[in-house]
Amino acid sequence: MGVKVVKFGGSSLADAGQIKKAAAIIKADPERRFMVPSAPGKRFDADIKVTDMLYACYEKASLGEDFTADFQMIKDRYNGIIADLGVDVSLEAQFEQIRQNLATAGREYAASRGEFLNGIIIAAYLGFEFVDAADVIVFNDEGMMMRHETVAKLRERLEGVECAVIPGFYGRSVSGVVRTFSRGGSDVTGSLLARAVRASVYENWTDVSGMLVADPRIVDQPLEIPVITYKELRELAYMGASVLHEDAIFPVRTAGIPINIRNTNRPEDAGTMIIPDDSAEESQRTITGIAGKKGFSAINIEKSMMNSEIGFCRDVLNVIADLGISFEHMPSGIDTMSVIVDTDSLKGKEDQLLEALRKTVNPDHVEIEHEVALLAVVGKGMRRTHGTAARIFAALAHARINVKMIDQGSSELNVIVGVNEHDLHQAIRCIYDVAVRRTYDVFITSSLV
Repeated sequence: MGVKVVKFGGSSLADAGQIKKAAAIIKADPERRFMVPSAPGKRFDADIKVTDMLYACYEKASLGEDFTADFQMIKDRYNGIIADLGVDVSLEAQFEQIRQNLATAGREYAASRGEFLNGIIIAAYLGFEFVDAADVIVFNDEGMMMRHETVAKLRERLEGVECAVIPGFYGRSVSGVVRTFSRGGSDVTGSLLARAVRASVYENWTDVSGMLVADPRIVDQPLEIPVITYKELRELAYMGASVLHEDAIFPVRTAGIPINIRNTNRPEDAGTMIIPDDSAEESQRTITGIAGKKGFSAINIEKSMMNSEIGFCRDVLNVIADLGISFEHMPSGIDTMSVIVDTDSLKGKEDQLLEALRKTVNPDHVEIEHEVALLAVVGKGMRRTHGTAARIFAALAHARINVKMIDQGSSELNVIVGVNEHDLHQAIRCIYDVAVRRTYDVFITSSLV
């Protein structure tokens, strides 16, 4: 029998009703033996996540202000869950310890207590063993997670354990201080756990039925993505289109463990399967996903005979690196090159950058252009389909959208397009309509003939 690790997000565990749904999912498959819970999320739009309630308590405690009423709200939230579940457990000792430590143990300690408390309740409700993540998730003293040490500790602690709940989001440094991942870090805990127990699959349960080809806030009713490779996911995640914490990919990717994104409220849906790159069959779809992000700037440089000047690009990048600026893309021509950077990284450095470039490479012209958005069209199918790029740029031209930059990866897995920020959403919509929706409609029609 295989082993499955299941992680449930905050919306999936927001109250007793949601926890019961999660428990039913776990009990429906005996292979679901290890569970990673998040802290309770919002129950309704105006609600407050428990993690944010804990942050608020910490801020008051650290300033010496009275946080009694705020902390009572947290206690009431958890005690309400316990009562509604009818589970025989008390958190009074844990509440008192947290209250005493809140002002001195640090912001990360405060934030981690949401998962810690929820894990105790859910373990009792499921009849699973509770394993404190602080005992098995290892950080160094700089706050970086130590993957190999963590996997080793998890394997040692879980040896002989049939079923367990390990809270997500936090661990402990080698010097004994509670540390946390960034928001969404319970995904990382689940990934590390899956690696440690050599899971057959890592199921990540949330409030959506997997990933969509495009953002539904931009494109009306986009298609779902049934299967995506880790490489494709990385390309889309770079543009912010992911339901997973970025650091959750690597532990399972290197072990060849697939991730299944599932919907707690629609467990019958297959969701999206994220699979190793080398095991992926070619999809019927040419394009897997489309995503875009604003907030970039282009450093545009012109110089006659640039191509014959050995080390020109190197010198430009050295200037940029010396100012602590990392570049995203670097499309170039014979006498021109553009370096795309994050706009925020330029703040307070523009004049210094331009002066250094003029002194170092003596360009004919150099300027910085702001309000650039990058759009990524991603899909393994583009390697075998002729004319995909032509359809993309024809769609943009038809919509009268000016293309500022084109960059295609050597793997032919993606095409990156730079446009004005105010054109980004329209660009995504027109590419989706031409390169995804119409192609899919043609495929369905031909399949029915």
